[in-house]
Amino acid sequence: MTKKKSSEEYCDFCGMPESQVGPLIEGLSGSICLSCASRAGEISKQITIEKLGAKETFLKKEDLPKPKEIKEFLDLYVVGQDAAKKYLSVAVYNHYKRLMQPKDKNETEIEKSNVILLGPTGTGKTLMARTIARMLKVPFAIVDATVLTEAGYVGEDIESIITRLLQASDYNVPEAQRGIVFIDEIDKIARKSDNPSITRDVSGEGVQQGLLKLLEGSIVNVPPEGGRKHPDQKLISVDTKNILFVCAGAFDGIERRIAKRLNTRVVGYTSAQHTKRIDTEDLLQYVTHQDLKSFGLIPEIIGRLPILTYLNPLDKATLKKILTEPKNAITRQYKKLFEMDGISLIFKEDALDYIVDKAIEEKLGARGLRAIVETIMIEAMFDMPTNGEKKLIVDAAFAQQEYEKNNQKSKL
Repeated sequence: MTKKKSSEEYCDFCGMPESQVGPLIEGLSGSICLSCASRAGEISKQITIEKLGAKETFLKKEDLPKPKEIKEFLDLYVVGQDAAKKYLSVAVYNHYKRLMQPKDKNETEIEKSNVILLGPTGTGKTLMARTIARMLKVPFAIVDATVLTEAGYVGEDIESIITRLLQASDYNVPEAQRGIVFIDEIDKIARKSDNPSITRDVSGEGVQQGLLKLLEGSIVNVPPEGGRKHPDQKLISVDTKNILFVCAGAFDGIERRIAKRLNTRVVGYTSAQHTKRIDTEDLLQYVTHQDLKSFGLIPEIIGRLPILTYLNPLDKATLKKILTEPKNAITRQYKKLFEMDGISLIFKEDALDYIVDKAIEEKLGARGLRAIVETIMIEAMFDMPTNGEKKLIVDAAFAQQEYEKNNQKSKL
């Protein structure tokens, strides 16, 4: 029966009073608090998975899209970046073919090919990885490398990466073991100099060392709810050998290292002949693993990221296409929002040009487009649902007036 003391009810599982744990769920012969009920649900789910075996919904060979089909799907959501799309499409296709390979000792074993993407902010690195995961219907987790630290220090442990993937797969371990992990801001954990550290670098080189076992493939024990490991906490074992890791970063300043390696500033007749063949406006296309090492990634981690590709900076024409062409184009999203209130929204060409010019001026890439459009549309989105107007035409004059007015307010 429910224990009572001074007319207050207590949880029959943890013994805590209702005043501390909140409302209790009452049964025929007892009560349970919401916290205990939640823990019971997680334990029940894990026992079911272990006893019955988790169902694998992984693609069959005949259902696996070919590289061209993957790129065509990417084209619907990501504008430009053809080189990066080809590299990523082939890498993903080969990775999942590797998983379908029959287990035969005499067969040639195909090694995992993790990917590293370089490119300025807002060029579509995260969007490409997320789009591929949606196409293949596999668990996908995004992790920011800047929050990771060595075990025992303030921050997140390396194993929290796999916890995110487990959560994305609803704790279906076999499904999680074939997922995709996107590690963003990988350049932020570069060591401070090209020489090995003689002191602790707990959020730089130390994290790189910890990532080695994940990238290559090993069995990792992770806490199901994330956070720090405790001696009495139940851990879940996950094999990372079949998880595809896609790392990405802006690598701001790596162009100087590429230029130094290419010897673009050396004077002399032969050097001048050599530099004529180098596009100094887009040095990122010449990036090699050697440049990553000089930037601060350790050789061991570079060796576990064999596929290296880059994303081009976005020019005016590409930014304008991003505004209008993809399935989830920014202008289409706002038209849909206004349409739900019975309002027709029209963007004029000169307005699009103004938005693109502002994005280039602020150097924020595709992400800047959204912020600029939101600044321009905020007053209209606030007033028009109630003032009865049914049509809004956005031209350059309107865009400039609203942007300057609202942007000035934000600076005050």
